[in-house]
Amino acid sequence: MAAHTPPVINVKEMTKSFGSFVAVDRLTFQVEKGEIFGFLGANGAGKTTAVRVLCGLSSPTSGQITVAGYDVWTQTEQVKRSIGYMSQRFSLYEDITVYENIRLFGGIYGLSRRQIRERAGELLSRLGLEHQRDALIASLPLGWRQKLAFSIAIIHRPGIVFLDEPTGGVDPITRRQFWDLIYETAQTGITVFVTTHYMDEAEYCDRLCVMDEGRIVAMDTPYRLKQLYGAQDMNEVFIKIARKEI
Repeated sequence: MAAHTPPVINVKEMTKSFGSFVAVDRLTFQVEKGEIFGFLGANGAGKTTAVRVLCGLSSPTSGQITVAGYDVWTQTEQVKRSIGYMSQRFSLYEDITVYENIRLFGGIYGLSRRQIRERAGELLSRLGLEHQRDALIASLPLGWRQKLAFSIAIIHRPGIVFLDEPTGGVDPITRRQFWDLIYETAQTGITVFVTTHYMDEAEYCDRLCVMDEGRIVAMDTPYRLKQLYGAQDMNEVFIKIARKEI
């Protein structure tokens, strides 16, 4: 029997406080390799704060946390090199071209010039953006910018990619196309950790962690959560959790 692969994210009692305010309250969970793991919750639930700690962008107040096998307390730089990250608020520089963004972020992720050239060609071909290579990011529709930002976030082929509200502000069809990219990525073995407040997107995840006021209030597959709460869809689950009906 093959040995069990250790989780790529292992969190025990993670807490993040700002003075007397506890933004993330004793979270404990694991994420497996190749899993699409959803962090679900209303705005202000603590999702982004937790992701910033996991990415090494913010120090935890307490807890034991490893990401890609590295300790976020003592190996922050190794964590950053092992992950990709995409935020709704800032993903690409709009005043430079598509290729210039690829070259910039490829360099930040430690790729050589040759690797950047090769992977840029692959990326543009896959997205059908070869003719927009020299177009300014600001000239692209939002949906294309989101897809490009995601592809650049994994250009260095990390073990894990964190997506923080990646589909905010785009239409439902574009969101579905974006999730096709997520599925393709997970099939290559990259773990996808995604935060969202869209209930329909929650259905696409392998497992969900539902946050409320900095705490985990439910965690399981979408199917089992719907069974547990006697719900038709994740929107109904979320409403019942908010009303504390169980």
